[in-house]
Amino acid sequence: MLLAIDVGNTQSHIGLYSGEDLVEHWRLATDRDATVDRLAIEVAGLLGLRGLGLPDVDGAIVCSVVPVLTHEFELLSERYFEGAMLVVRPGVKTGMAIRVENPHEVGADRLVNAVAAYERVGGTCIAVDFGTAINYDVVSSKGEYLGGVIAPGVEISLDALSQRAARLFKVDLETPASAIGRSTQAAVQSGIVFGFAAQVDGILARLREELGEEATAIATGGHASVIAPHCQQIDETDDLLTLKGLRLVWERSREDG
Repeated sequence: MLLAIDVGNTQSHIGLYSGEDLVEHWRLATDRDATVDRLAIEVAGLLGLRGLGLPDVDGAIVCSVVPVLTHEFELLSERYFEGAMLVVRPGVKTGMAIRVENPHEVGADRLVNAVAAYERVGGTCIAVDFGTAINYDVVSSKGEYLGGVIAPGVEISLDALSQRAARLFKVDLETPASAIGRSTQAAVQSGIVFGFAAQVDGILARLREELGEEATAIATGGHASVIAPHCQQIDETDDLLTLKGLRLVWERSREDG
């Protein structure tokens, strides 16, 4: 069985694959202070929910945007998986050419999303990941990673409002009944939900104009389910896009290795 782990700044998404089938997946808050043993206990606990243990996992892959946790997962690989955990980093075989100025700057999660989006579409596409930041990653019709856009995410904006505006407070991320907020809470929710939807539509329209061709936009990430339904430029939503990309990268790395 393959363990696929996506470590984000705010949340981590863990999936368990049997061949191409996703058996189970879990979302957890990312703990930057977690040690290798703490991570092992958490992973073992999740596997235990399926009646499995660490020995039942014969492969693992992780992409992480938190360097300190990347190191802890490397230790986890050495101690509990006999070095069989693949960390997505520059040099890992993905099957995708990277056409940017410095390929080493491309975040592992962005590249993994691009791989999964192109596999799904088979043509020009844009992966939109609603995480701590909102990442827009563009893939050409030939399956080449062209670059993209990074914008502040929903949580960052909510935190900034509550911290910098004395009379505003942090609200739950929910769609308000109308764009005109009848309360402070509804007004903030309207600004976040409809404001980010407008941002997404504007950036995707600009990206498509620059590409000069049709491009399928796929939304993913923790906040996609709230924002994407209000976006006219989003074609599909796939909460499992990153996990699917990790499985693909795992398979391709083994084929090339």
